[in-house]
Amino acid sequence: MSAQQAYSELTQTLKELAILNSCSGLLGWDQRTYMPRGGSKNRADQLGLIAGMVHEKFTSPRIGELLKQIEGTDLVKTYDSVEAANIREIRRRYDRQTKLPKALVEEFVKTTSMSEVAWETARAKSDFKSFAPWLEKVVALTKQIADCYGYKGEPYNALIDDYEPGMTVEEISTVFEKLRIDLVELNGKIRNGKKRPKVEIITRSYPVDLQRVFGESVAAAQGLDFNESRCDVTVHPFCSGMGPGDVRITTRYNPSRLNDALFGIMHETGHALYDSGLEREYYGLPCGDAASYGIHESQSRLWENQVGRSKEFWVYFLPQLKRIFRSSLDGVTVDEFYGAVNDSQPSYIRVEADEATYNLHILLRYELERAMMKGDLKAVDVAGEWNSRFKNYFGIEVDNDAHGCLQDVHWSAGLIAYFPSYSLGNLYSAQFFAKAKADMPGLMSQFERGEFSGLLQWLRTNIHKHGARYRPAELCKKVTGQPLSHKPLIDYMTAKYKEIYGF
Repeated sequence: MSAQQAYSELTQTLKELAILNSCSGLLGWDQRTYMPRGGSKNRADQLGLIAGMVHEKFTSPRIGELLKQIEGTDLVKTYDSVEAANIREIRRRYDRQTKLPKALVEEFVKTTSMSEVAWETARAKSDFKSFAPWLEKVVALTKQIADCYGYKGEPYNALIDDYEPGMTVEEISTVFEKLRIDLVELNGKIRNGKKRPKVEIITRSYPVDLQRVFGESVAAAQGLDFNESRCDVTVHPFCSGMGPGDVRITTRYNPSRLNDALFGIMHETGHALYDSGLEREYYGLPCGDAASYGIHESQSRLWENQVGRSKEFWVYFLPQLKRIFRSSLDGVTVDEFYGAVNDSQPSYIRVEADEATYNLHILLRYELERAMMKGDLKAVDVAGEWNSRFKNYFGIEVDNDAHGCLQDVHWSAGLIAYFPSYSLGNLYSAQFFAKAKADMPGLMSQFERGEFSGLLQWLRTNIHKHGARYRPAELCKKVTGQPLSHKPLIDYMTAKYKEIYGF
């Protein structure tokens, strides 16, 4: 068999597995949106069965044989060719997955499926104690997975590669420490600023049905095609890319707070645009997949923050918002609204946090999950440790578990080591956006006219089309000419908050 024939067989198998995974994705989407609670056990069994089938097929000796027949041939001699990138990443994933027993994979998926349901119930009751046994199970299984992978240093290193290929705890911690130092300084300047935004503007009456209309119109302006997408309501917003032509976003509405659903929709639309911008001919292969979760988050955070929280965006959209909500926005100016949607102050909920405090939420979670993985923090003690560290970071007491350690779905879903991707995404987004502005000097003027296709095309060309052809660090250097740095994010936020707070 020639290398080309082996490659064709391998890619066909991977595309079939992608279809199986999309079935699992659809079941997961349904579980978080419309599934009756009574179906949770059966859904866990369904998801576990599919996960086992995918794992068994992907880790079969035949995949290893095909990889060996392709590696080292002329087909993959060019490092950044589609074929070379696909084989390189398939090999990385194959070597990791073959270390996991099928039974562990099935048990992990079943447990996390049930754990999510338990988390949702506990969150509604603000009762961490009832969820703690499930967290203990998830952490124990995650430790088993880390042990199977193997690692240097601490167990967390084994997990990071699932989300940020090539990254280590040491690298992340170095970047985060520099970010933390500058964030403390920036937040101090904001607290001592001479001006204060009119925050009450965004906490007036905003009927949910009208929020939905406006939010979906903004998503469409960003470039979301509703012939290939839909927006639904869930407890914790997410985006699911089911496959070519089917990507779904979710949000949650608060009738007395405009920010939550609107920026949630813009955020998830950023994810959806990345998924829909991947090369469809490579569906199921690394070059048709995201470079990393951090790069994925960079797309959502860029649209949510650099675009959605820019003054130029509201020059165009505030008049439309006024026509929809009328008396709620009587007399509000662009500067006042811009200040209100960018208000910065300590708050409980990560997904509602402003840009200046958001990354502190991530640092808190990063510290706690590392401690859990090292065995330094027991699941039962998470709430107390969370509350203590939160008071130290934000200066406010956590008033209940729903506002504390139960607010995020991630740990219940087994996504330990995911949280750093959010802050990495913020860093990448600022660096990418600075480069986009340099490449397109009239970009912000386009926003004032409600034109976003220029930015979307820039993202399609520079980021989306590559898929996982490049590792995150490589992609950042290729796009911006510079390694990842916290400085573009700090510079961007400092300029914004200096104008709003007058420091």
